[in-house]
Amino acid sequence: MSDRTTTFCYDLKGQVIGITAARVDLWPSFDLMLGALRLDEPVQPGFRVNIVETPRLQENPEGKLAFDGDVPLDGHCRMIDAGRVFHLVFPGQQTVAIHDDEGWAEIRVHPDSKVKWTLLMTVLDAALDAGAQHMLHTAGLTLPGSEALVLIHAPSGTGKSTTSLALASQGFGLCSDDVMILKATTDGVTAWGMPRKVKVHRHTAAMLPFVAPCLGETWDSEGEQSVSLDRLGEIIRVEDVRARPIAAVLHLARSADGETRLVPMARTDAMVALATDNVRTGMTGLLPLQKRRMATIAALVKTVPTFTLQVGARPVEAAALIRAAVRL
Repeated sequence: MSDRTTTFCYDLKGQVIGITAARVDLWPSFDLMLGALRLDEPVQPGFRVNIVETPRLQENPEGKLAFDGDVPLDGHCRMIDAGRVFHLVFPGQQTVAIHDDEGWAEIRVHPDSKVKWTLLMTVLDAALDAGAQHMLHTAGLTLPGSEALVLIHAPSGTGKSTTSLALASQGFGLCSDDVMILKATTDGVTAWGMPRKVKVHRHTAAMLPFVAPCLGETWDSEGEQSVSLDRLGEIIRVEDVRARPIAAVLHLARSADGETRLVPMARTDAMVALATDNVRTGMTGLLPLQKRRMATIAALVKTVPTFTLQVGARPVEAAALIRAAVRL
C-alpha cells in the first residue's frame, strides 16, 4: 500500500474494524452499512481489512471447495476452506482471503469492479466473529419502558419491517428491522441493532399510514423506499446503538384467519427456524464461524422464552400480546 492509503475505523460494540484502501471510493458499501458507527479518529483495530485494487486476482487458492454456485444479486462465486484461511472468489471481479486466527482480511478488487454485498457481509461476519459476536437476520425492538428487547425472526418477505413499525407505533423502540448482532456471555445473551436504513414497502405504507410523512413519491422496482433512521426518529422511537438484554424471541408467521395471536413455541423449533435462516452449510459441512453462530443461537433459545407470533390484518394488536407474555 502507498503512503496515500486511508484507514477508517468502525466501532462494532466490542470490536473495532479498520478498513484501509488507497481510495475512499473503494469501500462505499462498508460506509453504507457502518457509517453511523465510524470513529472520528483511527484507533488500533481488532480486525483489519486491506482493500487492494489490482487486475491480478488470486482465483485458485489451495484448499477444500466449500461452495461453487450463484448467490442472490451477486452472481457466481466459489468459497474455499483452507483451514486457517477462508477464500471467497468472484471470478474476474474480486476475491477476499480471511485470516481468522490473525484477525485480518485482504480484498482484491479488479479496477472495473465494486465490492459486492456478499463479500462485504462475509468480511463483516468474520470481524464480528473475531469479537465473539454474530449477526442474525432478525428485527429487534425494546419493550415499552424497558431496556430489554424482543427479537423477531422471519424469512424475508414475511413482514418483519411492517410488524416492527407497527410495534414502534405502540411504544416499542426500534433497534433494527432486519439485522441484530448477538453476543453470548456467562450472564446471558445481549444484542444491538445494525443502524441501517429501513425499507418500507407499498403494502406497509398502506397498512400503516402514520409512516407517510417519511416517504417520498418514488418507489423502486421492488415497490420499496429506503428511509433513514433519523427520518423515522421523527415519528417513532429509534434506539441508540448499544447492547441490551433479550427478553424473548418471536418467530413471525402470517395468520391464516386474519387474527393476531402469540403462542408458545418449542425451543427446538425456534432453534431450527433461526438456524435455517442464519447458518450456512457447504460442501465441507459447517465452517468454524457457522458452528460458533449455531452455538450462540443455542444459548439464546436456552435462556429466553420463544413464541410464534401469528400476525393478522392488524399488526398493532401484537403489542399488547407481547407485553402480557413477557410480563408473565
